[in-house]
Amino acid sequence: MTPQAKSAASAADLRGVNLFRVAIVGAATLKGKEVAEVLRDRNFPAIDVRLLDDDESLGRLEALGDEMSFIQSVRAEQFEHVDFTFFTSDVHCTLENWRTARDLGSAIVDLSYALEGEPQVAIRSPWIERQSGHPITPELQPGPVVVAHPAATVLALLASRAGNVQRIVATVYEPASERGQKGMDELHEQTVNLLSFQELPKEIYDVQIAFNMVSRYGPRSSSNLQEVSQRIRKHYRKIAPGLIEPSLFVVQAPIFHGHAFAVYFEMETPVTVEEFSQRLAGDHVVITPGTDTPTNVSAAGQGDIHVSLAPDSGRENGIWLWAATDNLRISAVTAIECAESMTTSRPRGQIQ
Repeated sequence: MTPQAKSAASAADLRGVNLFRVAIVGAATLKGKEVAEVLRDRNFPAIDVRLLDDDESLGRLEALGDEMSFIQSVRAEQFEHVDFTFFTSDVHCTLENWRTARDLGSAIVDLSYALEGEPQVAIRSPWIERQSGHPITPELQPGPVVVAHPAATVLALLASRAGNVQRIVATVYEPASERGQKGMDELHEQTVNLLSFQELPKEIYDVQIAFNMVSRYGPRSSSNLQEVSQRIRKHYRKIAPGLIEPSLFVVQAPIFHGHAFAVYFEMETPVTVEEFSQRLAGDHVVITPGTDTPTNVSAAGQGDIHVSLAPDSGRENGIWLWAATDNLRISAVTAIECAESMTTSRPRGQIQ
């Protein structure tokens, strides 16, 4: 048994829980690396973590706690005896492999959003479940879980604590990391090429995003911001039914990592910044004191929503909120918390 497995076994014995085998499909992606890190940080009782990815990443060494592990190919036999499979790859890879993992007995946690239209799939955000006081009841055979979009989780948590709201208007500033490593690379290459007066690569966005903000990608882009906006709305409705839905606008910002939000709350009655801060404060929300302003840089690596507040100069019942979050970290934490809530339904006794 490796030192990592011994440590997991010791921790599991102390907590009286089982040990589990885990697979991360898309282990070399930004989300895959983040999931592996959060598994370690939260001491998830995993005795075996299998790193799987496509042919381009085979044999690559990735850190897994204090150990180094090789990335292996995605094959059916890799899912045998696996308790939890996290799909952090692209949509095609998820659709091609998730049924194999499920049929071999694995619980499915999807961060690629590929399964959001499948029947018997739940879109979940444990943060919102706890805030609403209605946690999901563990099922003996839980169906696949799609991790709620991090922007939907952020907006739903803020709205659920705001109180008597008449209207919410939100602008979401999208980072390149939401398009994966290729999106990050293209922003970097565009930045370098602009400074050296060279032609810009546009394979991902089909538009200049370096030193620029856009509300629409070019026509040859494989994705678009309208789809992002629709996904955030859909996930918001699923995880926070009954809450007032924000008017939403998504902008691609020239930033590599981390969401930023400009949110306007119009309340039913006048409210001070101090009163509103007290409402929002709590688990997962950090109110930035004084004149300090959170940024996507300061939020990097943090699992919280960093918030500053200001009154609206024209409306006494209006409050402006500026927030910054680590989009990858919130997605990974949500995924691991979903898996943690399903551990009680896994068979107990021997290591699976």
